[in-house]
Parts: sequence; C-alpha cells; structure tokens
Amino acid sequence: MELISCKKKNCLVCDLPDSKIKEIADSVKQGKLVIYPTETLYGLGANPFDESAVKKVYMVKRRPFDMPLSIAVRDVNMLEELAVLDNKSRKLISKFTPGPITILVMKKGNIPDILTSASPEIGIRIPDHPLALRLIEQCGPIISTSANLHSRPNPTTAQMAIADIGNEVDYCIDCGPCRVGKPSTIVQVTENSIEIIRQGAIPREAIEAALDE
Repeated sequence: MELISCKKKNCLVCDLPDSKIKEIADSVKQGKLVIYPTETLYGLGANPFDESAVKKVYMVKRRPFDMPLSIAVRDVNMLEELAVLDNKSRKLISKFTPGPITILVMKKGNIPDILTSASPEIGIRIPDHPLALRLIEQCGPIISTSANLHSRPNPTTAQMAIADIGNEVDYCIDCGPCRVGKPSTIVQVTENSIEIIRQGAIPREAIEAALDE
C-alpha cells in the first residue's frame, strides 16, 4: 500500500497535485482499491463497473454479498447517468448535497447487479470533501463504503482504516480526521412516505422538513 498525505491535514483543503490524483484515479479504473477521505468517514473506493473490483471490496471488508454497496458521484449530472430521479429525490439532493446523505434511487441498466444484490435500487451520494470530488472527477463514479472490516468501528481517520484493511488496498489518502465523523443518512423515498434505512449525520426531521418545503 502507498500512503499519500495531504500536508495541510484539513478536510476543507486538498493540496495533492493533480498528477497524483490522476495516477490514483487511473489505478482505480484498472481495478485497484483506494482508501479515500470524505466528510463523513474514510471510504473504500473501487471501480463500480468492474465486477472483479467489486468482489474485492466485499472480500476485503468481509462483507456479506447480500448487503448492497453505494456509489459516490461528482454531481447531479453524473448521478443521472446511473439512476432515475423523482421529484422527492431531487428535493433532497438540492437541499443536502454535497453532504452526508445517501439516497436510494432506481438504477439504470449500467449498474452491475453485484453492487445492489440484484435490487432495482442503488444508493448514491455526493460527498462534501474536496479530495473525494477531485478523485471522482478523474476516475468517474466510485464505490462508497466505509474503509473497515464489516461491523468494526467507523473509520474517522486514515489510521483506523489502515489498521483494519491497509494490507489489502493499493493506496490510502490521508487528509486528516473526517469533519462530520458519522456515516451518511441513508433514505428511501416513496410516493407516500420516507424510510430511514440508516440514521446518520442528517436527522429524519430535517429530511421531512425539506420534503415539505
């Protein structure tokens, strides 16, 4: 594993050169794994369209294959290449992204079934972290799952992630402690209700208020 550190160790600033980010992004496209920072937790990233890379993510995390993985994207345009948005989902995206929310939306045909356990839905988020966004800009959509062994404590620092899975990945980007330090809230929106699949940094009350606006 190659450890790359931002000198500033500040999640609001990323001083890694473009050439290094491109090197990592190119490796991700080729099936390599990377630990990368977000505002919530450190993520384990891989190419979501490479089924071998997706399988590696499951195996590295020792995560059951019937637990779907989410994807992080750069912006709404990239999101709409992968999924179909209804009006309620658009409201939440407009209100809370970039930020700590993952929204379950209907996937398009380019999403491999292995990512979603054959579910018609995919969880997608837009992280609020400069490094994550620069990486996605170079490599495209990237798997978004916590960089730890399944059921282990949430990795809010690169050191926590390295302790769990550092020997199994190709790169780790250390940008200091995560600013939010909690997982994203996962929300499923239907025509008549919302369901919080995982309570995270954004409370249910805030989500309900946004939908009522």
